[in-house]
Amino acid sequence: MTAAQAPGPRSDGDAEGLIDVLIVGAGPVGLTLANQLGGYGLSTVVVERGASLIDYPRGVGMDDESLRVFQAIGLVDEIRQHTTPDQYLRFMTAKGRCFASVEPKTREFGWPRRNAFVQPLIDKVLLRGTTRFAGVKVIFDCELLDFAEEADHIRVEVRDNAGNIRNLHCRFIVGCDGGRSTVRKILNIAFEGKTDSTRWVVIDIQNDPLAIPDAYLHCIPSRPYVTMALPHGIRRCEFMVLSDETDEELCTPQGLQKLLGAVLPKPEAADVIRSRVYTHHARLAARFGAGRALLAGDAAHLMPVWQGQGYNSGIRDVSNIAWKLAAVVRGLAPESLLESYEQERRSHAAAMIAISVLVGRIFAPRSKVLAALRDAVSLLLNAIPSAKSYITQMRFKPMPRYERGVVLHAEPEKTADKNSPVGRLFIQPRVGTADGETRMLDDAIGDWFAVLTWAIDPRSYLDEVARAFWQRINARFLTIVPQNQLKEAQRHERASDLVILGDIDQSLKDWFGRHRKSVVVLRPDRFVAAAAIPVDFQLVSRHFMTIFPGS
Repeated sequence: MTAAQAPGPRSDGDAEGLIDVLIVGAGPVGLTLANQLGGYGLSTVVVERGASLIDYPRGVGMDDESLRVFQAIGLVDEIRQHTTPDQYLRFMTAKGRCFASVEPKTREFGWPRRNAFVQPLIDKVLLRGTTRFAGVKVIFDCELLDFAEEADHIRVEVRDNAGNIRNLHCRFIVGCDGGRSTVRKILNIAFEGKTDSTRWVVIDIQNDPLAIPDAYLHCIPSRPYVTMALPHGIRRCEFMVLSDETDEELCTPQGLQKLLGAVLPKPEAADVIRSRVYTHHARLAARFGAGRALLAGDAAHLMPVWQGQGYNSGIRDVSNIAWKLAAVVRGLAPESLLESYEQERRSHAAAMIAISVLVGRIFAPRSKVLAALRDAVSLLLNAIPSAKSYITQMRFKPMPRYERGVVLHAEPEKTADKNSPVGRLFIQPRVGTADGETRMLDDAIGDWFAVLTWAIDPRSYLDEVARAFWQRINARFLTIVPQNQLKEAQRHERASDLVILGDIDQSLKDWFGRHRKSVVVLRPDRFVAAAAIPVDFQLVSRHFMTIFPGS
């Protein structure tokens, strides 16, 4: 975040040892949040009970929304070195026929929708990223024991690897500490849902002996399995564990060879990096926080792996949390703003759990009859263009849409408009800039609030109070014009602070035309907070003045 966009001066509390935000857990969710908060200038400490980053097999699917967040924290170029874009997902029958293939081509949010990745390598990038910020510190071998809210802060008790116990003091705490979250347990928040009785063994192999791109889900009732290509010549294989098999026997060299025999012609030659047995969970925290403490990632929700959304849902969580914490710490908004986190994120996490459970049932039915019926129905749907497109382009994926929270919807009688952009993630095309370059939209906008318009400066419709409000919260005003009009528009606005961008491929023109709203308020997480025509922008401004009253 640049100085011009930062949401206000640092508070005096840091000099007294008061931490703005304490994060529990140095997994991808906690480290992403630390990078975001560091960018906003908040003092941040991450405590991790382990001695180092986790290196066992975990997430392998990253979506475009996560890449957009990594873009926002300035690490996307490093992270993409450990991803394979456009990894397709193919469902195979027991006879080897593909009955469904997920092949999304969209770049709606600026990045490929499906990407394979190697999580330990991404985690290392995120950890290194925190060192860019003087106010961010990551402490390993440090276990959270307890915490309690005081009058104006939280007192946290931690223990280091030598057994020493000490207290830390923070304004807010965020539990990113996984499914067994200590933060959630201390808050006494129920973790509702169920754990699947079926276990799976995951095996990572280096120097890929198949070297076939993409991911294949082999839907064999006797033992379903998955094989997928990962970056850097790694292959991931996952097999269902049968009821009479033990973890110990499966993870021996002989047990692994037996499993890999279904995939590889010479399983004994496989160079296994690591293996691990895991169980699928479908659980959702009854609340996503209490008081000044919040939950994110697996601490708030667990879901089966079939849609690869556990990792991505956690990244969505912290993208929602970070700017709200920054606004509260800087005095732009009251602590009640944080209540919108649960209002906005919990229902979408529930939807992701539901779709993940459903896909798992489709992939691994326990009955040969059901498997045969699934294959027949799927092959029939493949013959229907609209149904095939629904699957291949991942239109079944529930996209976030915030009905409550920091959003301004139309009048109550109009809220049934499913096409409204409010509460949805804004698109991200490439745009032309004043210096003659081409940039991704988010990079041109910056990382705080923005008011984006088509061809006008909407401030001419505001009174002085409303103008002062947008200036106080450091919102940027930007207008989009056709690329061929960019130089002329910039010449006329040379003395103004209005940023003018060129619509290179007409995707922004199409967006504004489709929604028939020419003024859009974009939140720092790039969700549409409000959409209006210019003459209604004064009313929109009044609404947000109540959310961000300032100190």
